[in-house]
Amino acid sequence: MGFNCGIVGLPNVGKSTTFNALTATAAAQAANFPFCTIEPNVGRVAVPDARLDTLAEVGKSQSIVPTQLEFVDIAGLVKGASKGEGLGNKFLSNIRQVDAIIHVLRCFEDENITHVEHSVDPIRDAEIIETELMLADMESLERQMENMAKKAKSGDKELKSQLEFFAKIRDALHAGLPARSVAIPDDMQKPVRELFLMTTKPMLYVCNVLEGDAATGNAMTERVAAMAKEKNAESVIICAEIESQIAQLGSEDEKKEFLESLGLEEPGLNKIIRAGYKILGLQTYFTVGPKEARAWTIPTGAKAPQAAGVIHTDFERGFIKAEVIAFDDYVTCKGEQGAKENGKARQEGKEYVVADGDVILFKFNV
Repeated sequence: MGFNCGIVGLPNVGKSTTFNALTATAAAQAANFPFCTIEPNVGRVAVPDARLDTLAEVGKSQSIVPTQLEFVDIAGLVKGASKGEGLGNKFLSNIRQVDAIIHVLRCFEDENITHVEHSVDPIRDAEIIETELMLADMESLERQMENMAKKAKSGDKELKSQLEFFAKIRDALHAGLPARSVAIPDDMQKPVRELFLMTTKPMLYVCNVLEGDAATGNAMTERVAAMAKEKNAESVIICAEIESQIAQLGSEDEKKEFLESLGLEEPGLNKIIRAGYKILGLQTYFTVGPKEARAWTIPTGAKAPQAAGVIHTDFERGFIKAEVIAFDDYVTCKGEQGAKENGKARQEGKEYVVADGDVILFKFNV
């Protein structure tokens, strides 16, 4: 399952610097002027998971294959983007294609870095972006509902039912609330998804701070955390400049030593991934063998056949059973054979809900 996050924010908040740091590339030009990112840059990174290294060691795997995380760096939005201001329309369409939105907010003062709004206020900046997304969603939804209403005149009950529900989302947008504020019943999940509304997407606020505030945050990040809690969203604190420096270090030992010198336990990337997993409802399972130890990403609550389908559609189609060992049992018993000898390996069928960290071997027949 792909995990695709669009990085948005006003110009000059550290968005492209964050993208470059996270992907350890210089693909996005970080410059002190608006719209330095003209085309959306895409970067894929390995998701760090210490469990995978442990499993590879226990299973004596020749290679390690982590799951991948995709970031899309989308050019800075400005007030009026929903009406085409700046480069608005083009980049709003890019946001529609991602699974989640990472909103980078500037939470530091620096007179050498201009701010498009001439002052630093992350809450105001967040509201500017959210408003533009809601205005664009409102226009898109009303246009789609108008087309649906014409088709519904034929007496299509399903379309009429969808229109009635979409009206609730429209009313929320008119009231200044994002589409995600409306609870979506199971039977409306697919129709709502096909609307491609931006404010239905989970939001993660990334507070970009100066080096001295990276470990503890500051008054601005506290305000953002309170706002995120109120909106049922997540927030994390990073220093994009520190992340840039980490990306340039060679060994893991160097990175660890550098982080410790700053009073940090881990890179900001790790925090972003964990928060991203949380807002998207994702989890990881593993496959381990002599050739490779590999991590796979699935939705929380996925059943065994769905998990198998992430490896190959044939695995889901011809699913017979899953041999499952919990991560802790696999490590404690020193591998698959030890787990079997100690009764820690079990056979699971089609209704088994995969747990985070499961080590699984699928049996299938096509």
